[in-house]
Amino acid sequence: MASSFSKFSQTLLLLVVFWGITSSSNAQLSTDYYSKSCPNLFSTVKFTVHSAIMKEARMGASLLRLFFHDCFVNGCDGSLLLDDTSSFTGEKNAVPNRNSARGFDVIDDIKSAVENVCPGVVSCADILAIAARDSVKLLGGPNWDVKLGRRDARSASRAAANNGIPAPTSNLNRLISRFNALGLSTRDLVALSGAHTIGQARCTSFRARIYNESNIDLSFAKTKQSNCPRSSGSGDNNLAPLDIQTPTYFDNKYFNNLIGKRGLLHSDQELFNGGSTDSIVRAYSKNPSSFSSDFVTAMIKMGDISPLTGSKGEIRKNCRRVN
Repeated sequence: MASSFSKFSQTLLLLVVFWGITSSSNAQLSTDYYSKSCPNLFSTVKFTVHSAIMKEARMGASLLRLFFHDCFVNGCDGSLLLDDTSSFTGEKNAVPNRNSARGFDVIDDIKSAVENVCPGVVSCADILAIAARDSVKLLGGPNWDVKLGRRDARSASRAAANNGIPAPTSNLNRLISRFNALGLSTRDLVALSGAHTIGQARCTSFRARIYNESNIDLSFAKTKQSNCPRSSGSGDNNLAPLDIQTPTYFDNKYFNNLIGKRGLLHSDQELFNGGSTDSIVRAYSKNPSSFSSDFVTAMIKMGDISPLTGSKGEIRKNCRRVN
């Protein structure tokens, strides 16, 4: 009898251990993930993000963009932050990121500050998510509770970055297809594109639109042409605001621009060009609260794309390299 009970106890113990392992590897993200392990996390991140945006308002858009470009390549795992080495090829020099993705030094500063208050606890992937939220909020946009608990990838994929991040030349069908493949709806696509209410783009990203396309306001095109020469190689890195009305304030003016045929990128104007998303653009242009609400929903959904949790990945000590 004692032997049978002992075997039962051992079996029960194995089941408990197995359950613990499987549950931890399938752990869900939560808004209070660091409430005990790093209670000062949010204030620490916010202070550094605020300092960076005070120095340069554009940095808020850059930090938000880093989160997009991370999540769209094999999920929100901090892979974008890894530097190339002699034996490792990362995503920073993929076509969508080369000479345009920026803010890595700010992420370094945030990581350093967070490590000072709770070393070895918070992932770089989660820091990206918080920094994106704080950037939106500090520039006048909506606030939301960020879901956390991601771990950092030990690998990256330049090929996936080249293929997975929609190009500024994308048509509407391509945009819808790519977002749908990641579990994001057409409404999510339009709402997330509203992030272009802040930030700037390089001449190389909009040259073809301002010289070759007809669904564009002529005065808008001419103004942009003055700072973006037709010839490739000339003024390639010259910048223009994605939102000509309030380029450093997070609002719904981006959608008004699209209705006026003043979308800077081809992919922007595709959202209002006689297609299935016209009605959503019109609605957001008239109702800023609806845009804000849908943007928050879409950001949370995007942050849920294939996170590494439980025993997967690692908590990097330095966001630029694996431990």
